[in-house]
Amino acid sequence: MSIKVEGVSKYYGTQAALSNVSFEIPAGQVAGFLGPNGAGKSTMMKVITCYLPPAEGKVEVCGFDVLKNPMEVKKRVGYLPEHNPLYQDMYVREYLAFVAGVHKIEEKTSRVQKVIEMVGLGPESHKHISSLSKGYKQRVGLASALIHNPDVLILDEPTSGLDPNQLVEIRELIRQIGKEKTVLLSTHIMQEVEAICDRVIIINKGQIVADQPASEMNKLNMGKAVVIQVEFSGTITHKTLQGIKGLSSANSMANGHWELVSDEGIDLRAEVSKMAADHGVYILTMQKKEASLEDVFKELTGK
Repeated sequence: MSIKVEGVSKYYGTQAALSNVSFEIPAGQVAGFLGPNGAGKSTMMKVITCYLPPAEGKVEVCGFDVLKNPMEVKKRVGYLPEHNPLYQDMYVREYLAFVAGVHKIEEKTSRVQKVIEMVGLGPESHKHISSLSKGYKQRVGLASALIHNPDVLILDEPTSGLDPNQLVEIRELIRQIGKEKTVLLSTHIMQEVEAICDRVIIINKGQIVADQPASEMNKLNMGKAVVIQVEFSGTITHKTLQGIKGLSSANSMANGHWELVSDEGIDLRAEVSKMAADHGVYILTMQKKEASLEDVFKELTGK
């Protein structure tokens, strides 16, 4: 496993930022790390990257313990923190060459050029970092995280400040990187997780509350509500719908569209079909609404 976290806890005073957290991420996987503000995401990332020691538990990166072999871990990890620290008075190429020197890269010039091309910094690479937009500063941070060709990439809000075109480019870059490297990605953008990640880990109040393949997260609807979206050909009223067995609520969406909810886990489609036939109206469309990743996130984190 590229990242192995076993029973990790971390405290700030008496407050537990992490409580008995465990997960593993293999090579070649992009894992989305989600949670509300203050849930422990950044703390967990700082523990993995050796910026903070765990109070309890064990973390290994590429087989190296973060407490026993921190330098070996740092050689194998690229980290883009939430607040991207850059030397604002340096030129882009100058800064990346400096970071390459820290990592003792022999062919600095060629490696700097390669990462500039990778992250799309070419047109801005001759400028002072202080003169760059927030989006391009993010690209500089990502380039510095990639400069030493790490096996593991830890990205905390990597697309913050990017415009829609830049978002597409960086997401595609992260997706390509994830084919060869392990990527742990923190974000608040659910569409980003769905577009990039193979797997989703959700943390709330310092504890893991979900860990599933991204394709299966929308099935993790912990509540019993079943939502049916239906379009009728004729006029239907709230009073007519009240006869449907198991119906909890009915919301008119205009133009004959309704959203029907059962809080008892009952699939209402058969009863809706019977009601429509009894009242002489046709059903033009009807489908069971699947929970979105955002729905699951809200339910699991209590929002």
